[in-house]
Amino acid sequence: MLSLTGTGLLWFLAALTVGAVAAATALWNRVHGPGLLRLLQRVLLIMVCQATAIALVAAWINNSYGLYASWSDLLGSPGGGTVAMPGPPPGRAAFTRASDGTLQTYVRGRASRLSGQVIVWTPPQYDQSAYRHTAFPVMMLLHGVPGSPSSWIEGGGMPQALAAMMADGTVRPAIVVIPVIDPAGVDTTCSDVRGHANATWLADDVPTLVRAHFRTLPAPHGWGHAGLSTGGLCAVKLAMQYPHTFTAAAAMDPDPFTGDPTALPDPLARQHNSPLWLAGQKPDVSLLLATSAQDSFSPVGNLVALQDAVQPPTTVAPLLILAQGGHNWGTWQRMYPTVFPWLSRQLTPPS
Repeated sequence: MLSLTGTGLLWFLAALTVGAVAAATALWNRVHGPGLLRLLQRVLLIMVCQATAIALVAAWINNSYGLYASWSDLLGSPGGGTVAMPGPPPGRAAFTRASDGTLQTYVRGRASRLSGQVIVWTPPQYDQSAYRHTAFPVMMLLHGVPGSPSSWIEGGGMPQALAAMMADGTVRPAIVVIPVIDPAGVDTTCSDVRGHANATWLADDVPTLVRAHFRTLPAPHGWGHAGLSTGGLCAVKLAMQYPHTFTAAAAMDPDPFTGDPTALPDPLARQHNSPLWLAGQKPDVSLLLATSAQDSFSPVGNLVALQDAVQPPTTVAPLLILAQGGHNWGTWQRMYPTVFPWLSRQLTPPS
């Protein structure tokens, strides 16, 4: 069988598309039968041409974005195991409750002067009388680019996935915060650049907002990140840049730790926001890095490079490498049972 991500499949589909068009042209005036039957035959010829063209474009998009790494990944049966390797004015926000049980707001940060969406979910214990005076740890979830906070809900099955792990005891009760990582749609890989202080938004304004409205444990030991794709890079970078705010970060299929020239065209800014450079600052944080061996957008070598660069007191858990999987939610959800219990253990329990 042709590989889903191989050039052979693209050439095959291209040839199939050209062949379908040629066949439709040759057969267009050769259809037989009554008028309605001839019409249906011509419609079928058009549909075959469209189907082959759509398949070609879909394969090209998949190769460009690494969405699915194999046929089994596409069909939802990836198999394989895990390989362990060493707008509004600044001020108090108004939260509204959504049908999925989350609280949502749109707020402007005092420090960054940026505005964006923030979604918050509190565990069942938060409203129970026995926990009336209890403060909870905070898990911030960072989405990819393109993406939005609702991506974690629509594609990632949150907050239900975390609620289930909290219910079975593998994850301690925690407040879940999902902020937009690129306010106004400007991706800076969560860095501060002229006019777009995205790092300040995530490391200052969002924590300030959450602390003002919810019972949270103090930073840094009560605060951690989990991110995917660009959000995975951001999670690691922000924890290393702001060790007095965050104590741990887990990155699923993170973007290259060398930085993105399209988001940070200035080489010096890109260097100083790279986790590889930040490793030399020796921040006191814990990291977990995960990817799939088939994910060309987040190669294993990217994780190994950071693992080799860190120095105490920074720590990196054994790398989590899935044998199969592309750059998609199916892969990331298979990482949940390792990522979130690990992150929970790094944070101070509710107290």
